Amino acid sequence: MSHGSSPKPLTTRAAGPLTGTIRVPGDKSISHRALMFGALAVGRTTVTGLLESEDVLATGAAMRAVGAKIERQDDGLYVVDGIGLGSLLEPESVIDFGNAGTGVRLTMGIFGTHDIAATFVGDGSLSKRPMGRVLDPLREMGTNVIARSGDRLPASIRGAKQPLPLTYRVPMASAQVKSAVLLAGLNCPGETTVIEPIATRDHTEKMLAGFGADISVTLNDAGERVIKLKGQPELKPQDLEVPGDPSSAGFPIVAALIIPGSDVTIENILLNEHRTGLITTLIEMGGDIEIVNRRHSGGEEIGDIKVKASQLKGITVPAKRAPSMIDEYPVLAVAAAFATGETHMPGLDELRVKESDRLAAVARGLEANGIPCVEGEDFLTVTGGANNIGGGTVVTHLDHRIAMSFLVLGMASHKPVTADDGAVIATSFPTFTSLFSELGAKVQETPSEAA
Repeated sequence: MSHGSSPKPLTTRAAGPLTGTIRVPGDKSISHRALMFGALAVGRTTVTGLLESEDVLATGAAMRAVGAKIERQDDGLYVVDGIGLGSLLEPESVIDFGNAGTGVRLTMGIFGTHDIAATFVGDGSLSKRPMGRVLDPLREMGTNVIARSGDRLPASIRGAKQPLPLTYRVPMASAQVKSAVLLAGLNCPGETTVIEPIATRDHTEKMLAGFGADISVTLNDAGERVIKLKGQPELKPQDLEVPGDPSSAGFPIVAALIIPGSDVTIENILLNEHRTGLITTLIEMGGDIEIVNRRHSGGEEIGDIKVKASQLKGITVPAKRAPSMIDEYPVLAVAAAFATGETHMPGLDELRVKESDRLAAVARGLEANGIPCVEGEDFLTVTGGANNIGGGTVVTHLDHRIAMSFLVLGMASHKPVTADDGAVIATSFPTFTSLFSELGAKVQETPSEAA
């Protein structure tokens, strides 16, 4: 797992235009869910294009721990022989999720309504992140919980013998919380309802429907999404193809926009409307971005993204857009450093509870590289166009997106930029260095200082 590996500083420097056609790894959100739902179905599910990152592989290990059989074939196809709802075995040892916030929270939802006990641990970063947002509704459904103060990992749960269906209003814009409650509702008798005041990514709803669950999504009079799930369905196995991760695509997209002369195509990217906020924002900033070859697969829209170097301008990003691009604000901040004028990003309180205090980490990284910014409690304002930027070392705080974002900064800066730990990138984008090298970027391990 990432928390057991040694830090590996990486440095990037300007090396001319990026050119070429690439595919980024499979979408992380869909990859997690593909393994989970395959494990809960009765029969054999196949998955192509699975993101083979530490986060997703941790989810696979958790599903194996409760009895699912998951095998990787030589051609990269994953075969999942599911055990069915209500048939989970009790894990024989603790379940280590490393840095995987999505994995641990959704798995808590699944386990919380099965009559088994399980203990969850994670790395230093994950152990600081709040789990109460998931554990509180699980308690209402009958799950017993023992956790560190503040409902942080390590945490042990004992699933409910007779779980209770729940009507739950999600108190924050969080696809993880919504999904955890729905997954808990799968093994409850009756109907579980989740009310979502602010719409978030809807992969769980779409994939549950694809696996045969009885799920409906409507809008109430207040315009809130109301999701109703009938419990204890027999999920049917599927053959799934995982499209490219739009969050991972954000790094080559921004790099191509800010490095003069660049012309890059990124193929087979998920275009779910709840995941394209970064693309919408960059186009509003003047980015030359074209989406071609739009098509549908597995209930999701996918397409190819063509990007050319552009002169960006600062804008105010609507706060309501934050849920659709919450993971992409670090790399957007890098784009803003090369835009003319100010880019104001409000509504970022959720960044305080990501893999790191991501808002603070971004601000410190910008400052370390001579880029003016103002960090508020829930906003960030970046002033672009500074001269002689770069030259700093960024503290990543075990956060893969901080590392990758500032490595993109170094590719376009006047001076090299170093991320203090590139090893964490394997959490979500294990081919980051090789793909950028294909496009012409220079990503190098930082020589260690002499003793």
